[in-house]
Amino acid sequence: MALVRWQPNRSFGFGSEVDRLVDHFWRGTPAGSSADQVGTSQSWTPSVDVAEDDENFVVTAELPGVEAGDVKVTVEDDVLTIAGEKTRESESGEGEGRTHRIERSYGRFLRSFRLPAVDAEKISAAYSNGILTVSLPKAETAKPKQITVSVN
Repeated sequence: MALVRWQPNRSFGFGSEVDRLVDHFWRGTPAGSSADQVGTSQSWTPSVDVAEDDENFVVTAELPGVEAGDVKVTVEDDVLTIAGEKTRESESGEGEGRTHRIERSYGRFLRSFRLPAVDAEKISAAYSNGILTVSLPKAETAKPKQITVSVN
C-alpha cells in the first residue's frame, strides 16, 4: 500500500483560485486571468529603473522581445510616457501542437512618469538588446548649485 500525501487545496477545490491570487500578488499576473489560456491579449508592466546624476535623469526600461519599432516614447505636459506592445511569436506548425502553459507576458504596456524640470529639447532615447534608455537632461534651474559661504 502506497502512502499518498493529502493536499487540502485539491480536496476543497479552491487551490487554483488561491494560486492565481498568489501569482497576482508576487508576480503581477492578473488575478482574473489564467496562465493556461492561449491567445489572450492582456497588458503587462515592464520593469523600469530611474536614476539621477548631476546633469541627467535616466530612465531604463526592460523590454525583452519587443521590437524597437513597437516602442513609443513621448513627453507631454511634463509627463514621460513609454508605450508599446509585445506580440507573441507565432509557433511553427501552428495547429499541430498544443500550448500547455504561457508564463511570458504579452500585450500592450504603458508607463508614465511625472518629470521634474528637464530640458525637453535635449531628451534622447536609445534601444539596444531589449533595453530602452531615456536620458533627460536637467534644466539649469534643477541642477545643484554650490553656494559659497563668506567669512566676515
